[in-house]
Amino acid sequence: MSYPYDGVDLREHPEAYRIGRGEQGVFHAEPYKGELLPLWSFKTEEAARDSSGKIYAKFEEYRSAGDFVGMDVARKYLQMGWTRARRYAKYEGGKKSKPREREDPEKSRAAEVFREKWRAAAEDEEYLRLKKEHQRRNE
Repeated sequence: MSYPYDGVDLREHPEAYRIGRGEQGVFHAEPYKGELLPLWSFKTEEAARDSSGKIYAKFEEYRSAGDFVGMDVARKYLQMGWTRARRYAKYEGGKKSKPREREDPEKSRAAEVFREKWRAAAEDEEYLRLKKEHQRRNE
């Protein structure tokens, strides 16, 4: 899938950003990808706590700046932390062809850490207000 904002600085051109479904476009949204991807880790509960805290702090930074695109991409990284940790909890090596007999408890805890931050971001009142405004103007 190609994104209309490949190669576009979305901080300079937020009108090019399309929200999409779920985690769509998270690896194409620059400069946010460059700011958030290095913070993203879900290997252990401790790594997830550190990572989700840093990503949520970036979400708050973007909120303070009125930067909806940054907020939405940060929300997507938090959501992706949850989905990836869940996958690794349920499947050996994260491969759906290798289901575990029992979930990996460490990965399950890591997923829950990300889920809490993801839901806090997704339900943030300012985020929801800016999302509606972005959709009204650009989609």
